[in-house]
Amino acid sequence: MLSLLSCKKLPDSYKTKGVLVVERLQKILSQAGVCSRREAETRILAGRVMINGQVVTELGVKVDPVQDEIVVDGKRIAAQKHIYILLNKPTGVVTTLSDPQRRRTVADLLHGISERVYPVGRLDYHTQGLLLLTNDGDLANRLMHPRQHVDKTYVVKAYGTVSEDRLDILRTGIKLSDGITAPALIRILSVDNEQHFSMVEVTIHEGKNRQIRRMFEAIGHPVKQLERTRIAFLTLQNLPAGSFRHLTKDEVNRLKKLAEK
Repeated sequence: MLSLLSCKKLPDSYKTKGVLVVERLQKILSQAGVCSRREAETRILAGRVMINGQVVTELGVKVDPVQDEIVVDGKRIAAQKHIYILLNKPTGVVTTLSDPQRRRTVADLLHGISERVYPVGRLDYHTQGLLLLTNDGDLANRLMHPRQHVDKTYVVKAYGTVSEDRLDILRTGIKLSDGITAPALIRILSVDNEQHFSMVEVTIHEGKNRQIRRMFEAIGHPVKQLERTRIAFLTLQNLPAGSFRHLTKDEVNRLKKLAEK
């Protein structure tokens, strides 16, 4: 049985119980929500990880997460069933699992979910809409990586009558404090001249902090309300604010294929 990338044979204590090894150790730790792959590599090299009672200090070791005993910093890592949740986050909820200010968190909305899941990206406190949560750390990291260009669509209620000329600035990219934004897809949904606000649909693939709000502030039309309505092919259809649902097997497979690009 081979395990290391250098194709050396594993010591007997590394071997699984009659089953071929299937995944790299750092990937398993990431998928289990223990840490990122990079942090997993650091822990392995530091001798903080054990497989079947023996310390592992080489990268590239492959193990069976179901049959092998994996221990990190003295704590056994149980094989987790991956779950994928789509939440319609209301305003007034923070996108964290706990909050020192005791504000309501997305974890408070996940009634009946015993697994520890993590948000894929963020929505700020005053923004509502679509949010993915999962314990599949590998998929989450790939979806959030800038090179994946995962589209995210928002409906913006902005102050004032927003002109096409001003939106053209966002369509080509605007300079913010942390760099120039990538071109956005934008269309005006409606304009209320009496109430002095505009409804605008915006699609971006970046994830800069408070990006949509800062984009509209930069063109002189601050955001009054903001809702994320789509991530890739996932939408808010039949999902009231504060509610969640599990992704279907087909949806998960489509996300994985999207993340492989």
